[in-house]
Amino acid sequence: MAALFGARVRRLRTAAGLTQAELGARTHVVGTRITQIERASGAKPTLELARALDAALGADDLLVELWPYVYREAFPDWSRSFIGHAERAVSIREYASHLVPGLLQTEEYARAVLSVGLTLSGAEQLEERISARMGRQQRLGAPDRPELWVVLDEAVLKRPIGGRAVMRAQLERVVEAAAERHIKVQVLPFDQGEHDAMGGSLTILTLPDGSEVAYTEGAHYGQLVEDPAEVRRFSLTYDRLRADALPPLMSLDMIRSVMEGYNRGANVPSRSERRRLAQEQLQQSGGRQLRGGGRRGFLPRPRP
Repeated sequence: MAALFGARVRRLRTAAGLTQAELGARTHVVGTRITQIERASGAKPTLELARALDAALGADDLLVELWPYVYREAFPDWSRSFIGHAERAVSIREYASHLVPGLLQTEEYARAVLSVGLTLSGAEQLEERISARMGRQQRLGAPDRPELWVVLDEAVLKRPIGGRAVMRAQLERVVEAAAERHIKVQVLPFDQGEHDAMGGSLTILTLPDGSEVAYTEGAHYGQLVEDPAEVRRFSLTYDRLRADALPPLMSLDMIRSVMEGYNRGANVPSRSERRRLAQEQLQQSGGRQLRGGGRRGFLPRPRP
């Protein structure tokens, strides 16, 4: 795909009568960067650069539409396959053990999550990943949108990713999404105890032909499962989680309750900040007493 992207850029540039240096100047990169793109060598183009090339070459969003496929080439084969299946799925059932699923993330929450990735190489790659994640969410509003059923572990609600304000906005986004007819959200509370999917997340995708694939994910790995017998086993695991979770209305009540907690605690100082403020107050209190000791009338007058 990188080679196809480069070939399109070269063809459009030649048709526009531009040199590589001239195209680079119009897109605010050096001419050698255009050479790398056309030869599919070096770093892959960013989404921002794809947009700039589109505008400079009058490509009518052709390059922007090709960019996600170029971007995927940076991922392992199993990850690219999962993304491809997810884009065609008619039904997505997901159990999230640690994080709000990407399809429901706010940009601020996604930024906090993606900022700590071990494979992150810099700010430019971070922006690419955020753009790609936000772009995948558009399918939830498309005519061929999938049915989405999400089971959130209670731990997802209680960990303030990005801070209290970001987390409250994220939970608000989950509640808003759950109001859509094609989206269901449940919460699996801590008091349900152990279960078959502990330690990772699980996604079951139903494809247009009725077949299913499963995807399991840990902190630093993922596995795409396509064997029908294995997928059925994972599908049964998901159905058990869904049965053990709170019903949708009770789940939303729980999410709102956690949201209120984040709102109440938004202006509460941290422990270290409280300690510092207490020390300052003690010092100020002691200083006032010392300064006030020399004032007339501060001490009781002796009796005659």
